[in-house]
Amino acid sequence: MVARPDLSSRPGEDARYNREVNPGLWQVWIDTGGTFTDCLALDPGGELHRAKVLSSSALRARVAEVVGARSLRLAGLPKLPEGFLVGSSWHLLGSHGWATAVIAHRAAVGRIELEDDLPEGLGEGARCELRTVSPAPVLAAHVVSGTPLAHPLPRMAMRLATTCATDALFERRGAPTALFITEGFGDLLEIGSQQRPDIFALEVAKARPLYRAVVEVGERLAADGTVLKPLDPGSIRLQARELLAAGVECAAVAFMHSYRNPTHEQAVAAVLADEGFSHVSCSAQLAPLIRFLPRAETTVVDACLTPIMRRYLDQVRAAVTPGPLQVMTSAGGMLAASELRACDALLSGPAGGVVGAALAGRRSGCERIITFDMGGTSTDVSRWDGEFEYVFSHRVGAADLLAPALAIERVAAGGGSICGFEGARLKVGPDSAGSEPGPACYGAGGPLTLTDVNLLLGQITPERFEIPIDAAASHEALERAVASVAWGAAGEPSRHDLLVGLVRIADERMANAIRRISVRRGYDPADYTLVAFGGAGPQHACAVASILGMRRVLVPPDASLLGAFGLGHALAECFAHRQVLAPLDAVEGQIPSLFSQLAAEAEERIVGHGVPRDQVALRRRLAHLRLPGQESGLEVEWYPGCDLAASFAAQYRSICGYQPPPRPVELESLRVVASARPRATPVAEEPATAIEATPARVLAGGPGHRIRVFEREDLTPGAFLSGPALVLERHSATVVRSGWHLQVDGAAALVLYRPEHDDAA
Repeated sequence: MVARPDLSSRPGEDARYNREVNPGLWQVWIDTGGTFTDCLALDPGGELHRAKVLSSSALRARVAEVVGARSLRLAGLPKLPEGFLVGSSWHLLGSHGWATAVIAHRAAVGRIELEDDLPEGLGEGARCELRTVSPAPVLAAHVVSGTPLAHPLPRMAMRLATTCATDALFERRGAPTALFITEGFGDLLEIGSQQRPDIFALEVAKARPLYRAVVEVGERLAADGTVLKPLDPGSIRLQARELLAAGVECAAVAFMHSYRNPTHEQAVAAVLADEGFSHVSCSAQLAPLIRFLPRAETTVVDACLTPIMRRYLDQVRAAVTPGPLQVMTSAGGMLAASELRACDALLSGPAGGVVGAALAGRRSGCERIITFDMGGTSTDVSRWDGEFEYVFSHRVGAADLLAPALAIERVAAGGGSICGFEGARLKVGPDSAGSEPGPACYGAGGPLTLTDVNLLLGQITPERFEIPIDAAASHEALERAVASVAWGAAGEPSRHDLLVGLVRIADERMANAIRRISVRRGYDPADYTLVAFGGAGPQHACAVASILGMRRVLVPPDASLLGAFGLGHALAECFAHRQVLAPLDAVEGQIPSLFSQLAAEAEERIVGHGVPRDQVALRRRLAHLRLPGQESGLEVEWYPGCDLAASFAAQYRSICGYQPPPRPVELESLRVVASARPRATPVAEEPATAIEATPARVLAGGPGHRIRVFEREDLTPGAFLSGPALVLERHSATVVRSGWHLQVDGAAALVLYRPEHDDAA
């Protein structure tokens, strides 16, 4: 058996603190993605448990035997305790919504009793789901802790990454919201930046605004914050009552120049709260910056989505009471669920993966990594050079946000990406089958997806997949897709060539995402190790690395659950910032005192989140510099005695490839990052001996060749093998391509590499 790293002995400083102040609690870390919800948990005794459920809050199974008119035996479920499924509903997939309640569950024999008679003709092998009304994280917590659905969960401290707010943004289903904005700017968000998403499109379909109503407020501030036109609170009160009568209970307040003087926004917020508005977001509180358009957009997004997110978190919190519930931010830190704003959590899930990958890279001695997180819906990539790279303005969907986030590039290519044809041209994504209906092989009538393609190519084995899958359904979906194309005189290509072509398209799209965070920013991906994780990442890692000229891939233990692993090791974290907008020469002497003020502010915030003052660390001090007239600046690390102008010039030269012009440098803003004190991460020792691995079996790997299959649990540190090969584990599979080699390091990670002279792999 593989010697897994002892995760429980290195839970991260913040998780360690939680265990000390909350003895006897389960530590549960849950990452909810677009298709699957991943869960890792430490029980009170320190043993690690794993679970994976569908993000639609369901467990998939297949009918093994029809025992009686209302009784079935199921196969394909995870190990569950007696009576676990009582209280769920049993759904027959592809049966137009046929469902009934589960009234008894004999887990030892996999048998359930149903409230209603089964449909006629039901036979062995039929696909079904066991659905719950609880959110997916609550179902995952029940599974991982072995608690029947009808019973309360044990006491636990839960850490959560959620796509709740992100999904609501993409689906544009936020809470009914009114935008209160300076008079004359009512159409600001509708006009936007006037950038066209497709410059060649003859007809541009603009997204409808997130807000339901606009109120132009008769107020105005000068650029320095002085009042030009006073606010009339009485008129606000009348309009607030009309909006409440129309069902609008949330508001976004964004005034011109309020970042200099927030009193008008604060006065409007007080009136709205007094009249009964349930939630009010103010731009000067969320993003006290000069950029009016993204500041207003950020405020609307927060006002629309925070109520949605809080209702969701309240459902989760009700299940884990009295234990604490923390949520990961887009910047990779943890905040109490009660303190979180929606605009701070839109990249919550991907951030957990970056934190987990950085820790895995450190344990394996990697100083530079590119994260490659390929899940069911999308692929997320990021770069880590010993410190996280932050952005303070980013785009999610159609919204530009002023909020801190890890620099993550996302591409709509995942296991659920729909594969097909445009004319006779192959196409992969961007549409996804999600978790419902899911890929064709899930048996719910879904389309051909990348998961089906990998299954048909032999890179997924049905018996090792997390849910029951059907290769015959994938074959049928492929034939339907092929039949929909008029191939012309050249005739149809072989099915194998079509499948390989679809994989290559996906690989190129994911490689392009990595180029955007590396090559386009002046970094050579060949200088980095690719850390592959997510359910599908290890299947495509060698191919993507080869496209980019990368020679080393790292697949950590529990690769498909690495986002949840990152949650368990993330730190409580806070940002403090101040906009300066002054020539660097004029304010350089004030910078130490400004940083001291920001450090004190960030420290107070982090202490307010429950971290002892002696455990607070000031991790980053960042100066954002630019040339006068530029909108975008460069981030420079500040330390006492450093020459910011010289650091800016060096950074400019690295990114642009030439010296900056001889012009004054402007200090745009200062930021500090404070967190719980991080612990040192020891690098695992390399195995003393190397042992050639023995394959578990050999399978057909396509026309003309066979592929060796290895079980990951059999690969102990020091084991090595050469491709082509397939390494299977519980939730994922690693494809070792021809020309690549694999060795297991001291951290039990799979290290895939190719020789320096081999450029054809």
